[in-house]
Amino acid sequence: MRCPRGAMADKSENSDKSAAESRSGSQAALDVLRTAGAQLAELTGLRAETVTRFERTGEGWLIEIEVLELPRVPETMSLMASYEVCTDQDGRLTGYRRTRRYERGRADRR
Repeated sequence: MRCPRGAMADKSENSDKSAAESRSGSQAALDVLRTAGAQLAELTGLRAETVTRFERTGEGWLIEIEVLELPRVPETMSLMASYEVCTDQDGRLTGYRRTRRYERGRADRR
């Protein structure tokens, strides 16, 4: 499953918005994040811990959410996972997939 990709909004276009429109857009983005997180939790039983990516696509939104998959002691050994979540323009989930699984205390090799 791949989310459709689209160009991110043009910065010059965004700078022309009024403050009220900007606040309205921010609220809409927060609503999309909340809705997507709740839907992912309902489907997987896993609660979102953080959002690491949030991008508008041509068809909706692409969101990367990190969740705690398996708690362990010490916490640094807990298993975390990243999920790529796709939504439509209104924030309704259209698909998701786990893209990565790792121990909380481990950094990426790069």
